[in-house]
Amino acid sequence: MPNTIKTTPAASKKNTLLASAAPNAIELLKADHDKVKAMFEQYEGLSDRAVASKKKLVREICLELTKHTLAEEEIFYSAVRKALGDEDMVDEATVEHACAKDLIEQLLSMEPGDDLYDAKVKVLSEQIEHHVEEEEKEMFPKAKKAKLDMAELGEAIRARKDEIGLPLPH
Repeated sequence: MPNTIKTTPAASKKNTLLASAAPNAIELLKADHDKVKAMFEQYEGLSDRAVASKKKLVREICLELTKHTLAEEEIFYSAVRKALGDEDMVDEATVEHACAKDLIEQLLSMEPGDDLYDAKVKVLSEQIEHHVEEEEKEMFPKAKKAKLDMAELGEAIRARKDEIGLPLPH
C-alpha cells in the first residue's frame, strides 16, 4: 500500500495559499540583495585564469542589478517618496544606483583580463554592500512604518522585473 499523506481541505487550502503567496516588496528586494551578494562572493573565489566564468558571472550580476535597480526606482522608491516625503533618503539611494549603473556599463564593455576589471567588480561589490546596508537598516523600516501595501508593491516589482528583458553586450 503506497504511503499517502492525507490533509484536511482547510490544510490543503492553507498550503496552496502559502505556495502561491508572492513575497512582499521588502522580502523580494532583500532576496535580490542576498542573491547578488552570493554572486559577488562566488566571483571572489574564482581564479585569475577563470576568464570565461568571470565574464559569465559578471554579466549575471549586471543583469540582476539592472533589473533590481530599475524596478526598485520605478516602483518602490516612488512609493516611499510619496509616503514619506523623505527626498534626501530616496535621492541618495538613486544616486548610489546611478554610480552602480556607471560601473555596470563599464564592466559590460570590458573583458576579465583588462586592466582594472577585477578592481571595478570589487568597487561595485563594495558600493552595493553599502547601499544594501542603508536600505535594509533605514529605508525598509521607514517604509514598513508608513503602512505601504508591501504585497501590492512586491507584485508590481516582480512583474516589472519580469518585463525587463535586457540585451547585454557580449
